[in-house]
Amino acid sequence: MSTPASAEPSKYAFHYRGFRFFWLTTLFVSFAVQIMAVSVAWQVYDVTGNAFLLGVVGLCLFAPALLLILVTGLTADRFSRRGIMRICLLVEAACALGFFLLANADADQIWPIFAILFLLGTARAFWGPAAQSLAPNIVPPQALANAITANASAWQFASIMGPAAGGLLYGISAETAFGVAAGLILVAVIMVSLIPRPAQLRQAQAKSLETLLGGFRYIFSNRVVLGAMSLDMFAVMAGGAVALMPIYAKDILNAGPEELGLLRAAPGIGALVMAFWLMRHPVRDHAGKLLFLFVALFGAFTVVFGLSTNVWLSMAALALVGAADMVSVTIRETIMQLWTPEAVRGRVNAVNSVFVGASNELGDFRAGTVAHLFGPVPAAIMGGVGAMIIAGAWARLFPELLHQRSLDKRMA
Repeated sequence: MSTPASAEPSKYAFHYRGFRFFWLTTLFVSFAVQIMAVSVAWQVYDVTGNAFLLGVVGLCLFAPALLLILVTGLTADRFSRRGIMRICLLVEAACALGFFLLANADADQIWPIFAILFLLGTARAFWGPAAQSLAPNIVPPQALANAITANASAWQFASIMGPAAGGLLYGISAETAFGVAAGLILVAVIMVSLIPRPAQLRQAQAKSLETLLGGFRYIFSNRVVLGAMSLDMFAVMAGGAVALMPIYAKDILNAGPEELGLLRAAPGIGALVMAFWLMRHPVRDHAGKLLFLFVALFGAFTVVFGLSTNVWLSMAALALVGAADMVSVTIRETIMQLWTPEAVRGRVNAVNSVFVGASNELGDFRAGTVAHLFGPVPAAIMGGVGAMIIAGAWARLFPELLHQRSLDKRMA
């Protein structure tokens, strides 16, 4: 870790060489994942016309994180986090090449796509705890909040450009889209290899059920952390509308894959603008109240998206959804990373990965299933209203979180 010559460690994450390569790794791999997400979703719906199968896409990505939750976190605590990330990236590159080979699949050959998605989900299950736990090892605590926001900005930039690029590349050919994704992942392998070897505390703990459950034990003993993680999980699970975008683009907005890419990019635009604001004006007080406020706004803007029949209004609503989500993500992740002991950070992040996966992939499954039963518009509106209800309920269930003022100190 290199720091500028000063009496105090820098509060800006980009002053640290390791973080700069970490940020580039996040950028390239996120860009590739967004390209694959748009391409796979469009291919599945275009071939089958089945909204339920869009939900199954999310379920295939989420199931491995849930099934392997006790293994992935302990792996991140016991082994080199950089090494785990490299292996995961190589598996993801292989998955992109698998999609490349199945680019012209017809309805009878659609199920191999779900098998590859399950393998991709397995790689992402190990990637999450390792990558999330590496950030506190390469910047000091003073720079961690800035690092989390900056790293999120890389993901959001990819969320802006990746879906648009994915739609354009898929418009050229499916092979082009998946080939570019594979190339970006290989670049990410190089970037993660350039991160200097960080200090990592590895305790020689006996392999016991108590050791495996260490992450759960810590989370459930800390109501502020538990409240923040569960609020995000249930609110996004209820309000997530990503799985509905191919249906909205094709059936409601009468658009094609290019417009779908723009819709997928819209939340990232809002989130990236908010990330730049937060890097200059970080949350310093009333963190808990701001968290609940922006979760409620996330639900409200989702309702606006659900009611819209205009592409531009839909994009504006989704941009506001992304901005609100960025505030809640920054608060939640900073609290979790700053308050978690290094010895159990991998296991806590494994649980967090499942919470995030549940909010995203199970949210997609929920949206696809409700859209299949009642239609996409009721699915989006019900989800947004559900997120607002959850924000109100959690404020009563976790008053410790509501009245939490500081991100880095356990004080109201």
